[in-house]
Amino acid sequence: MRIIHRGLAVLVVMAVLVFMNAPVPTAQAAAVTSLRDTLSRLKASTAANHTIELVTPTGVEASTDTITLTFASGWTLAAEAAVNFDLAVGDSGTCSTATFTDKTLALTAAAATWGVDVTGQVITFTAPTDAASGEITAGRCVQIQAGSNATTGGTGSASTITNPTAGQTTMTIGGTFGDSGTLAVRIIADEQVSVTATVDPTLTFTVDDNAIGFGSLSASTGRWATGDTTGGNASAGSTPTAAHTMTVATNAQSGYAITYNGATLTSGANTVTVATISSDSDGTPGGEQFALSASTSGDATIASGYARGANSSWNFVASTTTTLVSETGETDTETISVSYLGNISTITEAGSYTTTITYIATAVF
Repeated sequence: MRIIHRGLAVLVVMAVLVFMNAPVPTAQAAAVTSLRDTLSRLKASTAANHTIELVTPTGVEASTDTITLTFASGWTLAAEAAVNFDLAVGDSGTCSTATFTDKTLALTAAAATWGVDVTGQVITFTAPTDAASGEITAGRCVQIQAGSNATTGGTGSASTITNPTAGQTTMTIGGTFGDSGTLAVRIIADEQVSVTATVDPTLTFTVDDNAIGFGSLSASTGRWATGDTTGGNASAGSTPTAAHTMTVATNAQSGYAITYNGATLTSGANTVTVATISSDSDGTPGGEQFALSASTSGDATIASGYARGANSSWNFVASTTTTLVSETGETDTETISVSYLGNISTITEAGSYTTTITYIATAVF
């Protein structure tokens, strides 16, 4: 009986030893997903903004939780300033479509305030002192912005993080919140492409009719020149008729001007007196008058004394280059309609009267 009892005792001891040597489970960090870092520049040794996004499987559950960003050697991190960073949490785990809510940041964590610290190559975000379960819900997208794209507490410094020299480098996610991940960033000598183009200066100008006429002038009624060199408008007091049109267009930033230069109606040694007429469609029939007026389809400025309308103004300056129309900026095609008024007296010398008027369009680039 004693031997049997001893055997049992040995068996019991061995059983206990086997149990005590069983492996003890250990906690494993969860890998973040959708980890990315979008930089504003990839040029070597150049300051760049960072937008870091990740989906946390674990979330932040306590005031002791931290999230760290560890940049490989070569990156240059500016001295800590809360304004240089934004920390936001999305309402889903899809970073591209989530709506983000920003957290309050300060250099020291406090109630409802995350702390941010920069030491060496590590940026540490510390949960608020009153953080509890669900401070950052598991499975949500977390967004961290660094640089001048951080705007929640003010605009951050553009030199918050400066790129290393060209080559592949890394940034690692860690901290006591329990998740981790590493991403690669390729820094190159220069990532920008300079594109050049030339827009040639342009000016278009047309005159649609180069031969116009009054027909026979009358001492009893005003006449307006038309495109019919033998015709004319014999209806005194009616709205002036456009004899021809001009079109103009330019991409000149300071616009354009159209000038005219020509003599009055002339027959040998005889001339028709030029006139300045205000607010009168037919001037003064029975007196010698030669003048023109203009209107525009756009917003060009008709020179003072030349505007055509219900009460037209007429003017003509003989043998002097004179501005008729002007525009102060680039313009699409604009149509200028020009009218000519002729009156004579009963003693105006008979003859065939002619003149040639030169129109010049000049763009101001």
